[in-house]
Amino acid sequence: MSVKEDIHSQIVGGLADATFPINTPEDLLAAFPAGADTTCKSGDFEITAGEAGKLLTAEDFPIESAKQIADILVERAETACKAGKCCGCDC
Repeated sequence: MSVKEDIHSQIVGGLADATFPINTPEDLLAAFPAGADTTCKSGDFEITAGEAGKLLTAEDFPIESAKQIADILVERAETACKAGKCCGCDC
């Protein structure tokens, strides 16, 4: 499994008990098991829900599913890191 796939899977798993739709960034963070401190890690890549939340905009809400938010976060984290504008993670 690639780092991207692993992180995606961890995000989806972390939101397994969430109630959708999620309408605000605050509600999204609250939906993770440890809130903003929930950490996804794969290999040398590590990011908290709080760090990942910085990649979102108001237009991303409401969020209809765990897969939807995982898709958005993984894509934006990858784009930010490739552009040298890291999202705050330790990649």
